[in-house]
This record gives sequence, structure tokens and C-alpha cells, in this order.
Amino acid sequence: MKTSFPSESLLLFIKVILCNKSDYERHEYIMGQIKIEKDAGGIKGLCVIEPTVHGDARGYFMETYNQKDMEEAGLTMHFVQDNQSCSTKGVLRGLHFQKEYPQGKLVRVVKGSVFDVAVDLRSNSETYGKWFGVELTEENKKQFYIPEGFAHGFLVLSDIAEFCYKCTDFYHPGDEGGLAWNDPEIGIAWPRVIGEYKGTASAEGYQLEDGTTLNLSEKDQLWVGLKGTFQF
Repeated sequence: MKTSFPSESLLLFIKVILCNKSDYERHEYIMGQIKIEKDAGGIKGLCVIEPTVHGDARGYFMETYNQKDMEEAGLTMHFVQDNQSCSTKGVLRGLHFQKEYPQGKLVRVVKGSVFDVAVDLRSNSETYGKWFGVELTEENKKQFYIPEGFAHGFLVLSDIAEFCYKCTDFYHPGDEGGLAWNDPEIGIAWPRVIGEYKGTASAEGYQLEDGTTLNLSEKDQLWVGLKGTFQF
């Protein structure tokens, strides 16, 4: 992903705390109809995007994607496929990636809420094995860009969640890779999840705080941890 920097008048610096428990400089750029936090969580390439929402008594309007604004922020990826899924509360999808045909993903929620996570699997990255998560909801309308080289997944926090994402490469059957969602070496702090790690990615014994059973596919319960997974 090519990165360029705008004029100083468009750059805001805010000190915040990283979810991996270390400090980092948060860089926010305002471009046209969007505000972009670059290198979210101190991990190069991750971006949290907030669109400008124009609302009145009739409802609201917003631009969900504007190529010009993205390019002005240095984000020059090209999308080739749009996907949408619907999941129920307690569903955890992930952590997924494609090995030979890696995908960059621009994700958002149009109904409900999810906790969305990316894990850095770039072998030459200073933040290899680090994670960042952000809550995406129909109310906050945030988007999350995950470039190639990351594992990605999300946990549904609402009764129903409709999840949309744009991809920089097509889906390639047989090229899927995965990472255990609960690997203690990574230590993702999935919100509202209660359970004890028993050495595998099995969902057995895990639930949300309200008693909802954690729901993973059979495939997602077979992925291994960071030490045994694919590296980019």
C-alpha cells in the first residue's frame, strides 16, 4: 500500500493508549468527506476511517467510499470484489487470510455491531504477531482497512450483524489460511468473552457474558497458533 503525507494543516496528533498496552502516536487525516486514523494501534498500514454523516429530520446521507479522498490520504488500493455476510450474536469468524493471493479488506457494519480484529503476519514487520481491534457498529459507521499480510476476524456483539467488505483480490478456493482466534501468544482481548484456553481453537467452554454460546465453524476451530501459522 503506497503512503503519502498531506499538508501539515490537515494533520492532527493525539496521544492515546494502544490495545497491546504500549503508547503510540495517533495520526488523523481529514480528507474531503472522511477522517482517517493511519497506522491504527501503532501497526503500519491499518486504518480506521470515519465518514462524514449528513443528517436531518428525514434521515442521513454519507459517502461509504470515495476513491479521490482515499488517494489523497495515500491509500491507493484497488478493489475487485464486494462481499456481505449476516451473522447472529456470539458468532466469531476468523482469523482468516489468503496465502498466495492475499487480500486487502475495507470492512464495515451496516446492521448491529461487531468487534473487528487484525493480526500482523508480515514476517519483516516490527509489529509481527501484534493485534488491533475496533468496534464497528451501524451507529458509529466506522470502517476498518486491513492491508495484505494480516489475519482478520470478527465477533458479533449484537443479536444480528450485517457485515460488508471490499477486497483487493478475488476469493481463491484452496488458498485459505487461518490463525487460532484464542492463541495466548497473541492475546486478543475479545470483549465479553468468558472461557478458559485449553490448548486449541475449540469454542467449547466459551461464552459471552450474557450466556450466549460462542459459535465458530468447524474449520475455524482447527487453526493453529502464531508459531505454526503461515507468514507473509
